[in-house]
Amino acid sequence: MNRLTDAIKHLIIINVILFVVPQLLQLDLTNILALHFPKNEHFGFWQYITHMFMHGSFPHILFNMYGLYAFGTPLEQIWGKNKFIFFYFSAGLGAGIIYSLVNYYQFNGVYELFINAGLNDSEVLSILKSGSTNDVRVINAISQEQFNKITSLYSTPAVGASGAVYGVLVAFGLYFKDAKLALLFFPVPIAAKYFIPVMILGDLFFGMTKYSVGNIAHFAHIGGALIGFIIAWHWKNNQFKVRQ
Repeated sequence: MNRLTDAIKHLIIINVILFVVPQLLQLDLTNILALHFPKNEHFGFWQYITHMFMHGSFPHILFNMYGLYAFGTPLEQIWGKNKFIFFYFSAGLGAGIIYSLVNYYQFNGVYELFINAGLNDSEVLSILKSGSTNDVRVINAISQEQFNKITSLYSTPAVGASGAVYGVLVAFGLYFKDAKLALLFFPVPIAAKYFIPVMILGDLFFGMTKYSVGNIAHFAHIGGALIGFIIAWHWKNNQFKVRQ
């Protein structure tokens, strides 16, 4: 097994602390640290960083931390600690921003229906905050599916290091394209150069259709993968491999 490198070791420690300690103290940090929709009252710009250290369940943090260790370790060994940290946070930040932009686009499509039905901004936000309404204007103008969609976008925060880990995964694929990877539900090893694009296309498909299983931020995955690809491709092709 690969030796646990410094940056990855500390990232894992911070993630574990922020997962375990709040549970022991019965302290909910979601409103402060999770990434909320920009119109939500709990939104803060710092959440584009802090959401990367929040996880919703043990399997969630387990898979993310294992992915960080398995795919990030050889990258930190190539780049060094400082460059790996820069890369990791850049991918995570890009994931959060792209996730928010996609959500904002989807949100505005339904939000306009509220406004066209005669509601003002404060009325719409009040309805979204409560999560329900008996306002006839809304009932007549918006389907239940549309209402559920916009309330979900408004009220559901994003947590997890998945976006940053996807960036790490893509970078691993660029540097180790012939490495064999496998999933639990498809245990046949496949070269990274084929495996990783299929995973990203899967996120794109599920993100753009109604077939997603569970509350997964597919466009955060895509955002992290995109930023990770841009940075890793630039570094690889410009021989940017000196450790610092």
